[in-house]
Amino acid sequence: MVTNDQNRPLLEVAGVSKTYGKQTVLKNVSFTMQPGERVALMGPSGSGKSTLLNLLSGIDHPDNGQILLASNDLARASASTLTHIRRHHISTIFQFFHLLPTLTASENIELTLQIAGVAAQERKNRVNELLEAVELTSHANAHPDTLSGGESQRIAIARALAHRPKLILADEPTGSLDSKSGQKTLDLLKNLTEKHQIALFLVTHSPEAAATCDRTLNLHDGTLI
Repeated sequence: MVTNDQNRPLLEVAGVSKTYGKQTVLKNVSFTMQPGERVALMGPSGSGKSTLLNLLSGIDHPDNGQILLASNDLARASASTLTHIRRHHISTIFQFFHLLPTLTASENIELTLQIAGVAAQERKNRVNELLEAVELTSHANAHPDTLSGGESQRIAIARALAHRPKLILADEPTGSLDSKSGQKTLDLLKNLTEKHQIALFLVTHSPEAAATCDRTLNLHDGTLI
């Protein structure tokens, strides 16, 4: 059962450590996020950013510590609870979009809603609303190979927002875009997460991207500094 205590942070990471073989990748990492808060994570390559993302999404589990999302311990949740959390409460935006090439833009957005069990008319309404929000209504029937990088990332953002998650994990979302498309993507993420009160955890190397968030965490050799 997924629970939520409104008096607690949305996300609580407490004393999290992770080791692969003899290499300690994360060391006693702790922080919290409030509902609707935007937090950037910066750090050099190899500092543990990707590992932390995998832990926050429930793909991997910490060796020590707790990760609580809406009061649910991801490391100790059952498989069915984890599936429910991923379908309803977490979304991920990737650097390289990960749109399904055989589906149109609108179908890529709708797929998330189908998996979540949203009724057909509501799916249609949300897809149309999101296409308008990302200014791509005219591209509803376009396939990914006909979209620019910036357009593809905007569709990916619409897909991430479709099921109205509590938390979006964004992994270098502007890393493969030119500066103009990247800035438009950042503005869109900021405006839409603010409008819908969705928390955003943004992994980035870009100070400009980090500046769109409420605060920045810095990870160095697996330790928050």
